[in-house]
Amino acid sequence: MNRSAAGALILVVGASGAGKDSLIAGARNALAPAERFSFPRREVTRPADSGGEPHVEIDEATFAYRVVAGAYALNWSAHGLCYGIPVVIDDHLAMGRHVVVNVSRGVLDQARTRYRRLTVIDVRVPADLLVARLAERGRETPAEIAGRLARAEAFVVSGADVVTFRNDRPLGEATGKFVRTLEAISRRTDSGR
Repeated sequence: MNRSAAGALILVVGASGAGKDSLIAGARNALAPAERFSFPRREVTRPADSGGEPHVEIDEATFAYRVVAGAYALNWSAHGLCYGIPVVIDDHLAMGRHVVVNVSRGVLDQARTRYRRLTVIDVRVPADLLVARLAERGRETPAEIAGRLARAEAFVVSGADVVTFRNDRPLGEATGKFVRTLEAISRRTDSGR
């Protein structure tokens, strides 16, 4: 179903290590108090204390049940984990809020079918910086880092709804630029109503 909501769904995509979670956390701090933006937490089959993004921990059996029950607006599996975006985002969109969420690039077709007001922010970083960030966080082996880098280079995100965001500046500067990007998307969406 193609939903016509008042708010915009803003999907943040990019390679692991591109800085999506840091950008979203900074934007949440800057924009959430205004209540024009919503930053829902993903449900993930990973312990809540495992580091990385703040998320809702869920076990695989409950996740599978919630998929069948229609509890997710979007869901996918990647790297041995399952991810779900709660369907409550539809309520936020209907209230005119702009919903910002980190998703897999592989779920974009599903999202584009379901939502009319949608923008994709493709977060890009130079390969050497991506390798350094992945090595610094210490979760992947060198072989896994090489695999992630190859996937990042092979996966092309395209379409009229895509905004490319180059994340190669210090975090504070990049976050400010990301916030301005979100505000520009919201103004464009608001003017198109």
